[in-house]
Amino acid sequence: MARPSGPVPDGAGAPGTGVRATSPARYAVGMFGTSIPINMFNTLGTYFYVVALGMDGRAFAAAMGIYAAIDALDNPVYGFLSDRTRTRFGRRKPWMVLATPALAIGLICFFWPPDALTGTALVVWFAVFTIITGTTDSMINANYGALLPELFRNEKRRALANGMRQGFQLLAMIISVAASPMLVDAFGYVSVAVVFGGVAAVVITFSALGAREDPAALGTDRPRIVASIKAMASNGKFWLIALTSGAYSSGMALVLAAVSFFVTFTLDLDLAYATYLLAAVIGSSVLCLALWTLLVRRFGPELVWRIALLTLALALLNLSRAESLATAIAYGLGVGLGYSGVMATMDLIVARLLDEDTARTGQRREGMFLAAFGFFNRLNAAFIGLAFLLVEARYGFISGDVPGERPGDAARFLISYMPALAVSAAVVLSVFVRFQRPAISEVALVPGPEQAGARPSEQALEEPATPRTGTDPSSR
Repeated sequence: MARPSGPVPDGAGAPGTGVRATSPARYAVGMFGTSIPINMFNTLGTYFYVVALGMDGRAFAAAMGIYAAIDALDNPVYGFLSDRTRTRFGRRKPWMVLATPALAIGLICFFWPPDALTGTALVVWFAVFTIITGTTDSMINANYGALLPELFRNEKRRALANGMRQGFQLLAMIISVAASPMLVDAFGYVSVAVVFGGVAAVVITFSALGAREDPAALGTDRPRIVASIKAMASNGKFWLIALTSGAYSSGMALVLAAVSFFVTFTLDLDLAYATYLLAAVIGSSVLCLALWTLLVRRFGPELVWRIALLTLALALLNLSRAESLATAIAYGLGVGLGYSGVMATMDLIVARLLDEDTARTGQRREGMFLAAFGFFNRLNAAFIGLAFLLVEARYGFISGDVPGERPGDAARFLISYMPALAVSAAVVLSVFVRFQRPAISEVALVPGPEQAGARPSEQALEEPATPRTGTDPSSR
């Protein structure tokens, strides 16, 4: 098959299909919906059960270990099912629409345990609705993320769509991370969870129904699970990117879980003051996102990705020096700078890997690949559980009722040293990720071998990129 002479229209399928391109804004707003519930879950869930309800930290760690195992295993299943789905509504949209109500219900029940529950019964309730909330979030995000490389195959347009969706994610974080401690203080956990769950359901459904999936993808062969697993297992870049993403995700998940502890036990302030620290981090991310996006469009995502990870690791380490809310906010601005840079690049690195796989095989298995990445990212629950076991062993912190003699140092360990270690590991791994970038993202989809007897030419991978006057590396 000859390589196309020009870019394939974004989200339009093969020329002549009559399918209009997907609106980047409508696709991007879906990130607002997916972020609202899970951010509240990640930011306040640990504090709610361990401090507010007094659940034993050891029981919490055990439940999180079970959740991590289940949530890591369900990701490949959801991705595989998504890649093999063939309906007139598309491959990804049906899963998103079906999982969204369950996510909203799971979030509400998680923050609404019956008052009579204590001890083992409370732990069981926590574990059940942690799993329900987490697994439905996995199903939605496995499909939502898989749409990005399919809908936007030109990399400059892809960077624009990704920048917009990360902007919506930051907006969601302002509401569901930064403002949630203050909102909960004013209205209670249940009321906030009901509102956030309802908003998420509406926004995710609106975004999913607006995605115009490529009809050519429906004509490709259904990926086989053994072949897909072999393709990933033999791909060195997959392992490097997956481990990098997992280390970064674990570090930032622990930061979110630890903010409330840090404000309460290290800074000796009321929970509501966590809003100011979180607002500083997220506000800095919002202000810096446009800059990082411009750098990506100018230099390509790889170099900018590594710089952003290094910036984040150093900023997290500096956060350990904070002794007051003012100094914590000052160091938090640096965390926001690095965080926004990783947000602007991480998904683009993954999309390049998916482009390579499609160009080599002619198959669309974004769901399987992204679900495999989700497997590593979801291990952050185990990382958080490990962190709480370590602070119990080192500082004697068991729960809000039994905080030990040095709860301030325990919270500092949780929010700074452990996350900095995880992100530093991501920095080292990222150095070994290298792409030789041809116009992979502009290779048109064709039917699979069963339908057409052909697949994209290996020339699409082997031919070196030809510089074009007036373009940046990300457009090649």
